[in-house]
Amino acid sequence: MAKVTGIGGVFFKAENPRKLSDWYVEHLGLPVDNDGYVVLWWGGDVRGSTVWAPFPADTDAFEWPAQNQWMVNYRVDDLDELLEQLRTAGIVTSDETFEDMNGRFGHCWDPEGNRIQLWQPHPGM
Repeated sequence: MAKVTGIGGVFFKAENPRKLSDWYVEHLGLPVDNDGYVVLWWGGDVRGSTVWAPFPADTDAFEWPAQNQWMVNYRVDDLDELLEQLRTAGIVTSDETFEDMNGRFGHCWDPEGNRIQLWQPHPGM
């Protein structure tokens, strides 16, 4: 049976793609290339990558309305440290974190109001 093995890409509209990409580079460390894309390579039993890319707000590459909401979950290496870095930089974050069987979670918002979930997996995950 065919199955999903990971996230192949995250594509979304942005009022100012370059400025928003720069924010993600500065505050979350995403490695944005000269074309404005991020390719995150991963391995294990199945090897592949995940692409991250903001598109101009007036793009016709999407068939759904711009007002659709989304949230991306980013795996992080130290949730508490990253949240403190974001707060120090004046970025809006949730005051609370939570934990479940998968690890610890927190949230922040980018300059265009998109909610971001930050996930620190339990050791060994």
